[in-house]
Amino acid sequence: MKLTKLSNIFDIKYGNGFELYNLKSYQKRIINTIPFVARTAENNGISAFVEIINNVVPFPSGLITVSVGGSVLEAFLQPERFYTGFHVLVLFPKYEMEIVEKLYYCYCIRKNKYKYSYGRQANKTLKDILIPKSIPQDFVIINCEKLNTLIPQSIINQKFELNTNDWQLFELKSLFTIKGSKTTPLLELEDYGIGKYPYVTTRATNNGVEGFYNYYTEEGNVLTVDSAVLGYCSYQPLPFSASDHVEKLIPKFKINKYIALFLTTIINLEQYRYNYGIKCSQIRMRKLKIKLPVKNGKPNWEFMERYIKSLPYSISI
Repeated sequence: MKLTKLSNIFDIKYGNGFELYNLKSYQKRIINTIPFVARTAENNGISAFVEIINNVVPFPSGLITVSVGGSVLEAFLQPERFYTGFHVLVLFPKYEMEIVEKLYYCYCIRKNKYKYSYGRQANKTLKDILIPKSIPQDFVIINCEKLNTLIPQSIINQKFELNTNDWQLFELKSLFTIKGSKTTPLLELEDYGIGKYPYVTTRATNNGVEGFYNYYTEEGNVLTVDSAVLGYCSYQPLPFSASDHVEKLIPKFKINKYIALFLTTIINLEQYRYNYGIKCSQIRMRKLKIKLPVKNGKPNWEFMERYIKSLPYSISI
């Protein structure tokens, strides 16, 4: 296994260094707040939710935070924009990474915790930690009908296996109202300025999001599908604006982030049907059937939620 310094894979920057008592903070999420990442090992490193500060742009989503004091080397992937407290460093990948790669490097960083304690911080030495250049063979991508998650080989067991023999096919249109979104040009969003609402595009990474702005046209808690290229499906928990060729799947059932992640993974298995000549149009989506676990002849939403919660790193969702 080839090792390299962490600083060869990530640009390591200091966080905001804010003191929580100087900010307008809340223990529960409310509108117009973002996560405050501190030196804790709990709740993905988030100790509170704070209001956005004028002229202080939050760190973007998709970065890794590492506490170098307190709970030393607690590393988390942050799915939303955030601020940080003291002794929290932020890792910027030097190349485009998939989510599983970032989770893997969080795992590698935590494995170095034994070198530190509350009396020995890691602010000066984090950059020199040695990690693998790539995911080694003793880590695997579990492929349960291609429901992928990165976990150590040693903890694979029957709990994570899926038996799809008894699953049934359901028409997508029976589960969702399928409709388009309003197209918002990027130049128009730039006039509104940076904000909290995602701008969803046809990209197939980072949940389709290419930025956050002070404007939205669509309500959240829906799935979005790229109808321009490969039919990439993602979950949008927040209100959002969208580029051209972004379709919406509005659930006809009670959805949450766990069920949504299960469904987006299943729907993304259908990407083989599409290419630059055959688009994932609304017409084709209305004809599409997906295979799901069932209970009493209906989709087993409870099973889907329990399954996602059972996966490693589900606490970070």
